[in-house]
Amino acid sequence: MSIEISKEARQQAIASIERYFMTHMEEPISNLAAGGLLGFFLEEIGPLIYNKAVSDVQAQIQARVAEVDIEVHEEAFGYWQKSGHSRKT
Repeated sequence: MSIEISKEARQQAIASIERYFMTHMEEPISNLAAGGLLGFFLEEIGPLIYNKAVSDVQAQIQARVAEVDIEVHEEAFGYWQKSGHSRKT
């Protein structure tokens, strides 16, 4: 599965890469080269991050499912205790 990002996100990411190179590297990077680098990262490293995120979400969902019985549990035979009904004497 390839990781796709929106056109706007791609433009922002390329601008961020260009800014990073201007700030931290000895030579700037062109817009075309920054786009290529972004494509490489999305294809090569993106799946690692994506899979980690999926794993994290699965763990969160499993934890919530494990708590469902606690959150929605109802005691059986509680009519007499809850309603205040008593036996006629």
